[in-house]
Amino acid sequence: MEFSLSRTEVSRFEYRSEATSTNDVLKEQATADAAAWPDLSVIVTDNQTQGRGRLGRVWSAPTGKALAISVLVRPKVPPHAFGWFPLLAGAAMTRAVKKVVEANMKPVEGVKEAEDPRHDTTLKWPNDVLIDGYKVCGILCELLPDGTGIIIGAGLNLSLDEHDLPTLTSTSLLLVTRTAPDPDQVLAAYLHELVTLYRAFASANGDAVQSDLHAAVSELCGTLGSVVRVELPGGTDLIGTATGIDAGGRLTVVNQADGEERSVAAGDVTHLRY
Repeated sequence: MEFSLSRTEVSRFEYRSEATSTNDVLKEQATADAAAWPDLSVIVTDNQTQGRGRLGRVWSAPTGKALAISVLVRPKVPPHAFGWFPLLAGAAMTRAVKKVVEANMKPVEGVKEAEDPRHDTTLKWPNDVLIDGYKVCGILCELLPDGTGIIIGAGLNLSLDEHDLPTLTSTSLLLVTRTAPDPDQVLAAYLHELVTLYRAFASANGDAVQSDLHAAVSELCGTLGSVVRVELPGGTDLIGTATGIDAGGRLTVVNQADGEERSVAAGDVTHLRY
């Protein structure tokens, strides 16, 4: 694949026909030769053999039907701002997917355009992208061993059909739009949004409010206003209503049990449907 559009968005771009884990490969390359892998270097494949998600979960997809994307950033921001990068990447992917879905929707035969349902693309805090509540992309951010950079990994379902989906709560761009997506178009849209948000965030020295990243994430985040269950580190659950995202990127949840507001820095979130 040439990825001619995507290459213009970043400083270095490398497509691999196969990779174990693009995050691992980029981490190894960037650690071994930092000068050769500057800020906004990218490795991408459509055949990842040892992909993983958060908490070491396996992430896999049939060859040629999904993209594994890893972007290296070397941000000149305070370390306390690093927690915003999963949200930054999630917002970028949400914007990109929303644009691609709107541009590529194929009309349903026999259904008038006004009756054809529009799709709702949202960010689920902190790092999943959903279409109509179904997961189309997940984000995994990891620090370089020396702390000089962050690898932003994303796994995006392009053309999986019903039989390929890893879970009942997953979807793909093909299933939503009824059109085979152009991988370069989708990836270029994501990289463009990512670079735009990243540069504004870096220019504001990692201030999410000043850079408007906080506002962008809050606008896109479908978790806000939802009743959620948060599986916290340590195995306990928090059930309540998600009310906002604080200046540090933490999710604020009003505990259903006692009405107290809690700030959540890490945890698996499930949107509950009552």
